[in-house]
Amino acid sequence: MSGPAIRLLSVDFDCPDPAELARFYGAALGLPVVYSSDDFVLLGRGNAPGLGFIRVADYRPPTWPDPSQGKQAHMELGVDDLEAAHARMLALGAVEPPVQPHPDQRRVLLDPAGHPFCISTQD
Repeated sequence: MSGPAIRLLSVDFDCPDPAELARFYGAALGLPVVYSSDDFVLLGRGNAPGLGFIRVADYRPPTWPDPSQGKQAHMELGVDDLEAAHARMLALGAVEPPVQPHPDQRRVLLDPAGHPFCISTQD
């Protein structure tokens, strides 16, 4: 049975300030803004899936590793140099939480809206 073609357009994150979070991920991943309004910003390139950021008035950030407010989303970013990438993400505005389950292979960081994400080597 065949059906309509379906493709991923974007992965979207709730946040209090879409422009701020788009600046963070745009700088980190080298992605330009392809659409922007007061309540939504989309990063992307060509026909590839993008990252979207949606304003939520009563946004509550995740409290990882505390499960009281779940992490909501989690991105894994591959890097060639863990130490250099870690320093760059912190310089861009990421925050390092106190818990690091596997710091030799992967670092857990929090984006400016509090979403946890990991940077890890491909080894």
